[in-house]
Amino acid sequence: MSGPWSEEAEEDASSLAGTTDVELIKRAWRNEKAAPEILQFEGPLVLRVREQIQLLEETVEESTENVSNDLVVSLYQMDLDRTLFLLRSYLRIRLQKIEKYMIHISKTNLWNRLSEQEKKFTKRCTEIMEKLLEQSVLARLPYGYESFLKQSISSEEDDMVPEPQLDTFVFCKAKDAVGAFQLDDSGDEIVDLVADDLYVIRYKSIKGLVEAGQIDLV
Repeated sequence: MSGPWSEEAEEDASSLAGTTDVELIKRAWRNEKAAPEILQFEGPLVLRVREQIQLLEETVEESTENVSNDLVVSLYQMDLDRTLFLLRSYLRIRLQKIEKYMIHISKTNLWNRLSEQEKKFTKRCTEIMEKLLEQSVLARLPYGYESFLKQSISSEEDDMVPEPQLDTFVFCKAKDAVGAFQLDDSGDEIVDLVADDLYVIRYKSIKGLVEAGQIDLV
């Protein structure tokens, strides 16, 4: 097949093939670190990175035994350490967000962004926190103030539940040219998102682009 479409497809395939899983987990780590809310868990990517770590560990072990060149072994070890750091940091940041916003996550569609292990962790943490608060604080409060979700029974919303601040400003960079993009509902704020240019924008305005993979946080 020939023509402009096939050329663009070939360029996209070439770009994708040139992106390693280590680079992808680094991107996921940066996005997760900068985003105020928890993002979609990168399950397939995490699985591939774990497999790669296992292969690197085996390579380092074999190289230590069979390769006399210490520089070669050192390079393998550096690659392994870097991959381990990125994966652990990615998972750690997600756990920190879960610990901070566990109730909010459990009550919203953010729950569907968690892995099965994270869901189990969230449920367990919520149960422990609720039991601890009931035993140490709530049982001693007067009637109407025994909830750990609301300040009192007169509250219409769960005003004791911390939520991510989506109004936070974030640094971001478009991977491809997005063009004119509307930042608010009224259409008063419009920005031309150019590929590889750096922007400072409220997270809630571009969260859809982040979720779609069109913009990376930095």
